[in-house]
Amino acid sequence: MIKPARLLLTTIVALSTPALAGAETVEVKMLNRGEKGSMVFEPDFLGLQAGDSVKFIATSKSHNAATIDGMVPDGHAGFKGKINKEILVTFDQPGFYGIKCSPHFGMGMVMLIKVGDVELPQSYRAIEVPARAKPRFDALCAAAQAEVAGK
Repeated sequence: MIKPARLLLTTIVALSTPALAGAETVEVKMLNRGEKGSMVFEPDFLGLQAGDSVKFIATSKSHNAATIDGMVPDGHAGFKGKINKEILVTFDQPGFYGIKCSPHFGMGMVMLIKVGDVELPQSYRAIEVPARAKPRFDALCAAAQAEVAGK
């Protein structure tokens, strides 16, 4: 006879395994020059499901990936990769994540990640970003809102 606690544990594992098995890993390159100009993430916008991961690849030197203060879901601690190092980040919490390259934030090196079926918080637009990052970030926010509206 199976004990109730063991049956519960077996059921939980069985129910969560398909979700984990379907998780994807997406690669994002950190580049000095890319299709959209200089100092860019490619791609610069991602729509993920909870549990998906992003591998930030230091394709060009002197880059990292880090969350932008105030541009993470409530309760998320954020992350900061090391310069010239790849970092693998799993996004378990639904919401939007503003990402920057710390040394090149002032040059506009930003990206946006959407996790789950969520709407862009209006507060993100009020957060101050460097002047060269603002037009890129505004375009990313517009793309995110268009994607949400299209569903």
